[in-house]
Amino acid sequence: MLNLLFVIILSYLVGSIPTSIIISKLVKGIDIRQYGSGNAGGTNVFRVLGWKWGVSTILLDALKGAVAVIVVARLYLDNIPFNNITPFDDFTLVQILCGVAAVIGHIWTVFAGFKGGKGIATALGFLMTIITVDMLVAIGIFLVVVYFSRYISLGSLTAAVSVPVILFVRENLFGVHIAGYGVILPFAIVLALLVIYTHRKNIDRLLKGNENKISFGKK
Repeated sequence: MLNLLFVIILSYLVGSIPTSIIISKLVKGIDIRQYGSGNAGGTNVFRVLGWKWGVSTILLDALKGAVAVIVVARLYLDNIPFNNITPFDDFTLVQILCGVAAVIGHIWTVFAGFKGGKGIATALGFLMTIITVDMLVAIGIFLVVVYFSRYISLGSLTAAVSVPVILFVRENLFGVHIAGYGVILPFAIVLALLVIYTHRKNIDRLLKGNENKISFGKK
Protein backbone atom coordinates (compact mmCIF):
# COMPACT_ATOMS: atom_id res chain seq x y z
CA MET A 1 0.00 0.00 0.00
CA LEU A 2 2.87 2.38 0.85
CA ASN A 3 4.46 1.74 -2.53
CA LEU A 4 1.18 2.61 -4.29
CA LEU A 5 0.84 5.82 -2.27
CA PHE A 6 4.47 6.65 -3.12
CA VAL A 7 3.98 6.47 -6.90
CA ILE A 8 0.66 8.35 -6.71
CA ILE A 9 2.19 11.16 -4.62
CA LEU A 10 5.26 11.28 -6.87
CA SER A 11 3.00 11.49 -9.95
CA TYR A 12 1.10 14.32 -8.29
CA LEU A 13 4.38 16.17 -7.68
CA VAL A 14 5.48 15.63 -11.29
CA GLY A 15 2.14 17.01 -12.48
CA SER A 16 2.51 19.92 -10.04
CA ILE A 17 5.67 21.27 -11.72
CA PRO A 18 4.47 24.79 -12.72
CA THR A 19 5.83 24.77 -16.27
CA SER A 20 4.13 27.98 -17.37
CA ILE A 21 5.35 29.92 -14.34
CA ILE A 22 8.92 28.68 -14.81
CA ILE A 23 8.97 29.48 -18.54
CA SER A 24 7.44 32.94 -18.12
CA LYS A 25 10.00 33.86 -15.48
CA LEU A 26 12.92 32.51 -17.50
CA VAL A 27 11.83 34.11 -20.78
CA LYS A 28 10.39 37.45 -19.68
CA GLY A 29 11.02 37.66 -15.96
CA ILE A 30 7.29 37.79 -15.26
CA ASP A 31 4.75 35.73 -13.36
CA ILE A 32 2.30 34.51 -16.00
CA ARG A 33 -0.47 34.55 -13.38
CA GLN A 34 -0.35 38.35 -13.39
CA TYR A 35 -0.96 38.64 -17.13
CA GLY A 36 -3.62 37.66 -19.64
CA SER A 37 -6.30 35.47 -18.10
CA GLY A 38 -4.20 34.94 -14.96
CA ASN A 39 -4.22 31.18 -15.53
CA ALA A 40 -0.99 29.22 -15.05
CA GLY A 41 -1.40 27.19 -18.24
CA GLY A 42 -0.11 26.85 -21.76
CA THR A 43 -3.00 28.77 -23.29
CA ASN A 44 -2.20 31.88 -21.29
CA VAL A 45 1.48 31.57 -22.20
CA PHE A 46 0.35 31.31 -25.83
CA ARG A 47 -1.51 34.61 -25.51
CA VAL A 48 1.12 36.51 -23.52
CA LEU A 49 4.45 35.20 -24.83
CA GLY A 50 3.50 33.98 -28.30
CA TRP A 51 2.85 30.65 -29.97
CA LYS A 52 6.40 29.24 -29.70
CA TRP A 53 6.53 29.48 -25.92
CA GLY A 54 2.88 28.52 -25.68
CA VAL A 55 3.42 25.34 -27.66
CA SER A 56 6.58 24.59 -25.67
CA THR A 57 4.63 24.91 -22.43
CA ILE A 58 1.83 22.69 -23.69
CA LEU A 59 4.31 20.01 -24.80
CA LEU A 60 6.10 20.08 -21.46
CA ASP A 61 2.78 19.87 -19.61
CA ALA A 62 1.84 16.86 -21.76
CA LEU A 63 5.23 15.34 -20.96
CA LYS A 64 4.36 15.46 -17.25
CA GLY A 65 1.38 13.18 -17.85
CA ALA A 66 3.44 10.82 -20.00
CA VAL A 67 6.27 10.67 -17.44
CA ALA A 68 3.83 9.80 -14.67
CA VAL A 69 2.44 6.89 -16.72
CA ILE A 70 5.61 5.62 -18.39
CA VAL A 71 8.29 6.30 -15.76
CA VAL A 72 6.80 6.84 -12.30
CA ALA A 73 4.31 3.98 -12.56
CA ARG A 74 7.21 1.58 -13.14
CA LEU A 75 8.45 2.31 -9.64
CA TYR A 76 5.47 0.35 -8.33
CA LEU A 77 6.73 -3.12 -7.48
CA ASP A 78 3.96 -4.68 -5.37
CA ASN A 79 0.59 -6.26 -6.08
CA ILE A 80 -2.55 -4.11 -6.09
CA PRO A 81 -3.68 -3.92 -2.40
CA PHE A 82 -7.34 -4.30 -3.39
CA ASN A 83 -9.46 -6.47 -5.67
CA ASN A 84 -8.89 -5.35 -9.26
CA ILE A 85 -12.31 -5.64 -10.91
CA THR A 86 -11.26 -3.74 -14.05
CA PRO A 87 -10.34 -5.45 -17.34
CA PHE A 88 -6.87 -3.91 -17.09
CA ASP A 89 -3.89 -5.73 -15.68
CA ASP A 90 -2.57 -4.39 -12.38
CA PHE A 91 0.25 -2.38 -13.96
CA THR A 92 -2.05 -0.60 -16.42
CA LEU A 93 -4.37 0.27 -13.55
CA VAL A 94 -1.43 1.75 -11.66
CA GLN A 95 -0.55 3.75 -14.77
CA ILE A 96 -4.09 5.17 -14.89
CA LEU A 97 -3.94 6.13 -11.21
CA CYS A 98 -0.58 7.83 -11.76
CA GLY A 99 -1.92 9.69 -14.80
CA VAL A 100 -4.94 10.94 -12.89
CA ALA A 101 -2.67 12.06 -10.02
CA ALA A 102 -0.52 14.05 -12.48
CA VAL A 103 -3.59 15.81 -13.90
CA ILE A 104 -4.77 16.68 -10.39
CA GLY A 105 -1.28 17.98 -9.62
CA HIS A 106 -1.34 20.22 -12.68
CA ILE A 107 -4.74 21.70 -11.77
CA TRP A 108 -4.04 22.03 -8.04
CA THR A 109 -0.27 22.39 -7.86
CA VAL A 110 1.36 22.37 -4.45
CA PHE A 111 4.15 24.58 -5.82
CA ALA A 112 1.88 27.53 -6.69
CA GLY A 113 -0.73 27.82 -3.97
CA PHE A 114 -2.82 24.98 -5.43
CA LYS A 115 -3.76 27.18 -8.40
CA GLY A 116 -2.43 25.71 -11.63
CA GLY A 117 -3.59 25.16 -15.18
CA LYS A 118 -6.68 23.42 -16.48
CA GLY A 119 -5.26 19.95 -17.00
CA ILE A 120 -5.81 19.56 -20.74
CA ALA A 121 -2.19 19.08 -21.84
CA THR A 122 -1.26 16.83 -18.91
CA ALA A 123 -4.36 14.70 -19.52
CA LEU A 124 -3.38 14.54 -23.19
CA GLY A 125 0.08 13.19 -22.39
CA PHE A 126 -1.39 10.65 -20.00
CA LEU A 127 -4.21 9.44 -22.25
CA MET A 128 -2.01 9.20 -25.33
CA THR A 129 -0.34 6.22 -23.67
CA ILE A 130 -3.67 4.48 -22.99
CA ILE A 131 -6.02 5.30 -25.91
CA THR A 132 -3.66 6.58 -28.60
CA VAL A 133 -5.98 6.40 -31.63
CA ASP A 134 -8.88 8.12 -29.89
CA MET A 135 -6.61 10.88 -28.60
CA LEU A 136 -5.12 11.48 -32.06
CA VAL A 137 -8.63 12.00 -33.41
CA ALA A 138 -9.40 14.35 -30.51
CA ILE A 139 -6.22 16.32 -31.23
CA GLY A 140 -7.34 16.67 -34.84
CA ILE A 141 -10.69 18.02 -33.66
CA PHE A 142 -8.91 20.45 -31.33
CA LEU A 143 -6.69 21.79 -34.13
CA VAL A 144 -9.62 22.26 -36.53
CA VAL A 145 -11.75 24.08 -33.93
CA VAL A 146 -8.86 26.34 -32.86
CA TYR A 147 -7.87 27.10 -36.47
CA PHE A 148 -11.35 28.26 -37.46
CA SER A 149 -12.49 29.83 -34.17
CA ARG A 150 -9.17 31.10 -32.71
CA TYR A 151 -10.49 30.01 -29.30
CA ILE A 152 -8.15 27.56 -27.56
CA SER A 153 -10.68 27.14 -24.76
CA LEU A 154 -13.38 26.10 -27.24
CA GLY A 155 -10.96 23.68 -28.90
CA SER A 156 -10.04 22.18 -25.52
CA LEU A 157 -13.66 21.77 -24.48
CA THR A 158 -14.67 20.26 -27.81
CA ALA A 159 -11.74 17.83 -27.80
CA ALA A 160 -12.38 16.74 -24.20
CA VAL A 161 -16.08 16.10 -24.83
CA SER A 162 -15.27 14.32 -28.09
CA VAL A 163 -13.10 11.66 -26.41
CA PRO A 164 -15.95 9.62 -24.84
CA VAL A 165 -17.98 10.13 -28.03
CA ILE A 166 -15.11 8.78 -30.15
CA LEU A 167 -14.70 5.82 -27.81
CA PHE A 168 -18.43 5.02 -28.00
CA VAL A 169 -18.58 5.35 -31.80
CA ARG A 170 -15.50 3.21 -32.43
CA GLU A 171 -16.60 0.47 -30.04
CA ASN A 172 -20.32 0.33 -30.81
CA LEU A 173 -20.75 1.60 -34.36
CA PHE A 174 -17.50 0.52 -36.00
CA GLY A 175 -17.06 -2.65 -33.96
CA VAL A 176 -13.48 -1.82 -32.90
CA HIS A 177 -12.50 -3.65 -29.73
CA ILE A 178 -11.02 -1.15 -27.28
CA ALA A 179 -9.23 -2.83 -24.39
CA GLY A 180 -10.84 -1.86 -21.11
CA TYR A 181 -13.66 0.03 -22.85
CA GLY A 182 -16.04 -0.47 -19.91
CA VAL A 183 -13.60 1.32 -17.60
CA ILE A 184 -12.17 3.89 -20.00
CA LEU A 185 -15.55 5.26 -21.17
CA PRO A 186 -16.86 6.35 -17.75
CA PHE A 187 -13.39 7.62 -16.88
CA ALA A 188 -13.32 9.70 -20.10
CA ILE A 189 -16.76 11.10 -19.23
CA VAL A 190 -15.57 12.10 -15.75
CA LEU A 191 -12.45 13.68 -17.24
CA ALA A 192 -14.57 15.64 -19.73
CA LEU A 193 -16.73 16.91 -16.85
CA LEU A 194 -13.56 17.94 -14.99
CA VAL A 195 -12.38 19.87 -18.05
CA ILE A 196 -15.77 21.60 -18.29
CA TYR A 197 -15.47 22.53 -14.61
CA THR A 198 -11.96 23.97 -14.97
CA HIS A 199 -13.13 25.93 -18.04
CA ARG A 200 -16.31 27.29 -16.43
CA LYS A 201 -15.05 30.91 -16.63
CA ASN A 202 -14.08 30.40 -20.27
CA ILE A 203 -17.55 29.03 -21.03
CA ASP A 204 -19.09 32.12 -19.44
CA ARG A 205 -16.88 34.39 -21.57
CA LEU A 206 -17.65 32.37 -24.71
CA LEU A 207 -21.38 32.72 -24.10
CA LYS A 208 -20.98 36.46 -23.53
CA GLY A 209 -18.80 36.81 -26.63
CA ASN A 210 -15.80 38.30 -24.81
CA GLU A 211 -13.43 35.32 -24.71
CA ASN A 212 -9.95 36.21 -25.93
CA LYS A 213 -8.95 34.89 -29.33
CA ILE A 214 -5.39 33.80 -30.04
CA SER A 215 -3.11 34.98 -32.80
CA PHE A 216 -0.56 32.86 -34.61
CA GLY A 217 1.75 35.83 -35.06
CA LYS A 218 4.78 36.77 -32.98
CA LYS A 219 4.49 38.66 -29.70
